[in-house]
Amino acid sequence: MRKFIALAVCTAFVGIVTGTCAEEAKPIRVGMIGLDTSHAMAFTKILHDPANAYPVRVVAAVPQSSADIESSVARIDGYVETLSKEHGVKMFDSVEAMLPEVDVVMVESVDGRPHLAQAKPSIEAGKPTFIDKPLAASLEDAVAIMDLAKKHGTPVWSCSNLRYNGGVVKAATADVGEVAAVFSYGPASLEEHHLDLAWYGIHPTEALFTVMGTGCQSVVRTHTEGTDVVTGLWEGGKVGTLMGLRASKTAYGVKVFGSKAVIEESAGAGYPELMAEMVKFFQTKKPPVSAEETLEIFAFMAAADESKRRGGAPVTLKEMMEKARK
Repeated sequence: MRKFIALAVCTAFVGIVTGTCAEEAKPIRVGMIGLDTSHAMAFTKILHDPANAYPVRVVAAVPQSSADIESSVARIDGYVETLSKEHGVKMFDSVEAMLPEVDVVMVESVDGRPHLAQAKPSIEAGKPTFIDKPLAASLEDAVAIMDLAKKHGTPVWSCSNLRYNGGVVKAATADVGEVAAVFSYGPASLEEHHLDLAWYGIHPTEALFTVMGTGCQSVVRTHTEGTDVVTGLWEGGKVGTLMGLRASKTAYGVKVFGSKAVIEESAGAGYPELMAEMVKFFQTKKPPVSAEETLEIFAFMAAADESKRRGGAPVTLKEMMEKARK
């Protein structure tokens, strides 16, 4: 009984006491790296919205951009100004200088190439880290990030916001019986420094894996200037097909072919849902998406590029993973 009374007193007077109870009342401090993507702004607004009552605040950031990506350079100054003036985010010159001021880290650079270097200090410091899409520009860097996280025992994860879009979630959880095939489509603009699907095709790719799950064995790709069709063969003979759109009007959607039903769901952004999962991650330090699944997604995208190089020949994910680990 005394323990319960002590807990009640601690809770009631959390604002004026010190120690464990006071620590629990403090908001989780987020440090962002990058700031050259609209996600930095959108995520901060959701986390700071009083209506959500999240015990999380973005308090610090390290602005960084990529000189050879026009959208990165064009956006960052405005985002830095807004985050500083409207949200009180303190800017730092380096990740190392920022880390003592934060509890968790969000890597928000639009460019996947610097993600390994950007996340390395926080991973080595044991700070739970979310790396926005794409996790990296290459399978090799994706493997290196996850291996580093495993070495230091640091919770790390990455995903597209489409994983939590209502339509994608409905497609993944609907009772269609035994799933035979899934078709996912969406925009897939290219960026020369990234795996073809990692730049924007990561969204429909992640939606495909959200519904199919892991177990992809091989990939075949048909590529034209305006369209990509990537077909994966999963364990048990299941087929997952991705259509990346560049020439047509674009939209997101997922179609599931099951033994009992065939359903199709439109898809789009899922920022609020992603942020809800982000807060859980900050609180529990348990990544909602496993490293194994994220690396399989990258192996799928790497195999798609290799299939294109081989004129549409099948390429196994095992081959891509073995090359990435050499």
